[in-house]
Amino acid sequence: MKLLKGSVVALITPFVDDAEQSVNKDKLAELVKLHADSKTAAIVPCGTTGESPTLLKEEWEVVVSTVIEAARNTTLKVIPGTGSNSTREALRLTERAAELGADACLVVTPYYNRPSPEGLLAHFQELDKVGIPLILYNIPSRTGIDLGADLIMELCEKCPSIAGLKASNGDLDQITEVIYRSSQLGRPFSVFSGDDSLTLPILSVGGVGVFSVAANIMPRVMDELVASFTRSDLNQSRIIMHAVHGFCCALLSSGSNPAPIKSVMNRAGMKVGSCRKPLVDLSKEKAATLCYELQMMVTRLSAHHVPYDQVLTKFL
Repeated sequence: MKLLKGSVVALITPFVDDAEQSVNKDKLAELVKLHADSKTAAIVPCGTTGESPTLLKEEWEVVVSTVIEAARNTTLKVIPGTGSNSTREALRLTERAAELGADACLVVTPYYNRPSPEGLLAHFQELDKVGIPLILYNIPSRTGIDLGADLIMELCEKCPSIAGLKASNGDLDQITEVIYRSSQLGRPFSVFSGDDSLTLPILSVGGVGVFSVAANIMPRVMDELVASFTRSDLNQSRIIMHAVHGFCCALLSSGSNPAPIKSVMNRAGMKVGSCRKPLVDLSKEKAATLCYELQMMVTRLSAHHVPYDQVLTKFL
């Protein structure tokens, strides 16, 4: 796989407001088109933001196949979430993603059962046999395990399919070390910010993009944040980072992902439905605070004449 870079959207899963909260395939295809038209580099269905823990096996298949079909004949790469705390299940999902035509897979560190470093190596060596590029997803706040730099490099050296890292641990020292050491691998390896609010700091030490929750509602803004840095327009990238920082932090602090992003998308008229239990909608107070941060962000972008997504005008 060539070096993947840019703004990658961690896609929400839209649901119909019926008793079953069925997957809204039409809306899903519509969202894929939005990102194809907005310079998003890649799209991640069935990740954390896509509520993968609440999807049935057949629903995972529906979401992934719908996204892959909708992305056909576009420049979008499709990177389904295929991780599990069961190696057999992660292997099944990864093999199926490859069969469906995915470009790579995002594989979260096994959660809950807290495997040893030897167990983690055995887990990823099984997935490596599939042959599809794998993106490690390090998010200790959800998994209980933080992949250290030494283990990440060992995994990369022993699993040639590992092509990148989504770093969601907020540890800039570790991320910087991984970026430096991975440059010695002799093959492409992409390190992405897994937190919107840390996109620019991680780009500054050699990261190549972001796996973005915020991009669900502002794909053009997040693309420009990465693109401006890539073309060495550091003033523009700083202006955008300063403008979006408060909103990006509020997305994490106002409720469990993806409840906050779904809240603002629905308020913008995007009609993506509610989250599935045990996640619930935001309270009116938290939703109002989140919308205020979004409004302030748009005001800051406007003041600096930074182009932003049309849907954001509804918050002015």
